Amino acid sequence: MRWWETSVGGGARGRIIGLLRRAERSVEELASELGVTDNAVRAQLQVLEREGLVHQSRVRHTGSVGKPATMYAVPERAEAYLSAAHAPLLAALLAALESRLNERELEALFRDVGRRLAEGVDGGGVSGPRELEARVKAAAAVLTALGAEIDVERTTSGYLLRGHACPLSDAVRVQPGVCRAIEELVAGVTGASVAECCDRSGSSKCCFDVRRSA
Repeated sequence: MRWWETSVGGGARGRIIGLLRRAERSVEELASELGVTDNAVRAQLQVLEREGLVHQSRVRHTGSVGKPATMYAVPERAEAYLSAAHAPLLAALLAALESRLNERELEALFRDVGRRLAEGVDGGGVSGPRELEARVKAAAAVLTALGAEIDVERTTSGYLLRGHACPLSDAVRVQPGVCRAIEELVAGVTGASVAECCDRSGSSKCCFDVRRSA
């Protein structure tokens, strides 16, 4: 069983996804290939649709008498969730970059990556005269969406984004400078001065000190 089959509910749904990654199919076609009833397939499809892993791609008209068939497929945006290639590819890419760039060039690259990530956040980073607290919470929400567990703590100088895990822990173990990219991401979203204070002594934990302007 592939790793994601557990999270989508086991082998039955995994087999449906496997078939739909190869080609779009109707309920009847899925039921025939799986050896189950149409209703059993519909029940599984409803769950997968709700999770965004399957969608109704089109209605097939055959030109003959009978009800048109709704076709199902795996949407392109779901493919990233179904892949296990990202982490090892990123680790190998970072190792290759480290062998070709010096420390200053690496840091400049990571910061550029962080700024690009901030530009991709809804609203393009800072938008409007929001209070710093609201912007910090927005940054925490972005990190949470990336897979972090983040608490927002008020400090005498501003706020601390304290993580209890790291969504990029594999990459950080290869190249700790990756944290600079996230530092720039947080700075872009908050519009404030940010200092990375991540704990990399054991299991990596994110930490970013967001400071008020003087």
